[in-house]
Amino acid sequence: MSTDIGDRVRSAKEAYIRLMSETTSRKDSALEAMAEALDREREAIKEANAKDMSAAEAMVADGSLTTALMKRLRVDDTKIDEMIAGIRDVMKLPDPVGMTMQALELDDGLELFQVSTPIGLIGVIFESRPDVVPQIMALCLKSGNATIFKGGSEAKESNRSIFKILTEAIASVEGMPHDAFQLMETRDDVTGMLEMDAYIDLIIPRGSNDFVRYIQDNTRIPVLGHAAGICHVYIDRMADPKKAQEVAVDSKIQYAAVCNAVETLLVHEEATGILVSVAEELASKGVELRCDQASKRVLSEAGVQCDDADEEDWDSEYNDLILSIRTVDGLEEATAHINRHGSGHTDCIVTEDKGSAERFIAMVDSSSVMVNASTRFADGFRYGKGAEVGISTNKIHARGPVGMEGLMIYKYVVLGDGHVVKDYSGKGAKGFTHKTLAKRLEIR
Repeated sequence: MSTDIGDRVRSAKEAYIRLMSETTSRKDSALEAMAEALDREREAIKEANAKDMSAAEAMVADGSLTTALMKRLRVDDTKIDEMIAGIRDVMKLPDPVGMTMQALELDDGLELFQVSTPIGLIGVIFESRPDVVPQIMALCLKSGNATIFKGGSEAKESNRSIFKILTEAIASVEGMPHDAFQLMETRDDVTGMLEMDAYIDLIIPRGSNDFVRYIQDNTRIPVLGHAAGICHVYIDRMADPKKAQEVAVDSKIQYAAVCNAVETLLVHEEATGILVSVAEELASKGVELRCDQASKRVLSEAGVQCDDADEEDWDSEYNDLILSIRTVDGLEEATAHINRHGSGHTDCIVTEDKGSAERFIAMVDSSSVMVNASTRFADGFRYGKGAEVGISTNKIHARGPVGMEGLMIYKYVVLGDGHVVKDYSGKGAKGFTHKTLAKRLEIR
């Protein structure tokens, strides 16, 4: 590991101590400065992105970059507007640092507080999407976490431009520790980051299955994220045909190259009429259909073109206009398929039967479960988090779209007045009251 990587990581860790104690007003001032800077520097951002896009087109042509990643790379005025809106949404959120989560009286004059605190230094390693930089920087700044960013080489110019604009904006607010944010750019930087478990408290990877699994397998640092987005829509026999068509189609084509797009459609054997109408619309929009034998038989009779699905299709995240389809005999088979082949990301049922919806919610072990709603709603911004650092399929700490709450941990604070444990031990020991207190810790 190079000295430069180590120096920047240590610098960010030291700056975290200052950032975690910053006031809400100063953090919000820095966020507003970031939003204004993005708006002011639009042309510089688009010029940098144009260089990346030009190189990406050549990489797609030679097979070294996928079309899906190239789509995520593009930054236009609409994307910049979304970056700005995301930062300002974070400004509106309550400051999560120093919030009293629980207060308990242990005895007269002896009080225990559980208080929220930042995790520390976050390492964010991501592919292709430059909008990750303002999203995560805003969330980390507001939550008091320092951040090391490492983007893919395909987005090097865009990331560098956006990062420079944002950190200069933070530095414009007097006293703000802008060195809490660092940008890494080389493959060796990733290796170096993964070795620095003494300084980096959490790694958040955002990218392909193979990419995330590589990160998970090559570090002792805790990793927050998901390795795959294999999402399902199940059309129940009691589904409303119009809702089923709208939900299934939106879940696939609204943006096919993302982790919350549906990859497998499951259809009750008594809902074949709905299957035909859904498949016809998907096919008309350029979606390649891969079907089991029962589904293929129904669609072939209706004149809808589809290919044979194999076992590999049920475990595939296409990130493209491809959809696998399977006919099932009911809710039990549908949920069994989802829990076996899904990635625990986002799964949906379309039904008018309340009992079936409730059973689906109870039986599907995923971080987001939708009822009569597109899988594409599984998103930090849409969940009211301002933005997201990623989507987690972990079952500890944070799950689903992760906003600022996933960047927080807590500490216990005990306030006493010369209290000692010996008074609570042995013969004649004092007892604990353990009374819940309706008060906050005011020390910050």
